[in-house]
Amino acid sequence: MPLHLIKLAVGCDSVKELKGWVAERMATAKKKGLPLRHVHVTRMTPKRDEELLAGGSLYWVIRGEIAAREKIIAIEPFRDKDGIGRCRIVMQPKVIAVSPRPMRPFQGWRYLTADSAPADLTKSSAASVASMPEPMRRELRDLGLL
Repeated sequence: MPLHLIKLAVGCDSVKELKGWVAERMATAKKKGLPLRHVHVTRMTPKRDEELLAGGSLYWVIRGEIAAREKIIAIEPFRDKDGIGRCRIVMQPKVIAVSPRPMRPFQGWRYLTADSAPADLTKSSAASVASMPEPMRRELRDLGLL
């Protein structure tokens, strides 16, 4: 079973906005002739990289909910210009909406086991959930209807 990471999408208010950020980065990469891959730089390097690369994803927490994921394709440790160890988490530039689940804030990233990961939303359910106003969607989720 693959292992996943979970991370806060700081400053992001919706899955739609996250998709926009990724699309913007891909457009910039294309203009510069760089590979089309979404990269997130973090301070700590995951020790369980083999399990993450066996089909793992980075799950994004948006406004207190696990809301989307991107498939991890590489883990690249490096040193920045100040000599500080960092890590590039390289993902396919495709944001997949998942069944929203509440998640408390935390710092950095955490491991997420496959059996704890929320299921992907189908295209039709993702479109209907995404079209709902945020307060309505949260209330329906709290009532157990989503």
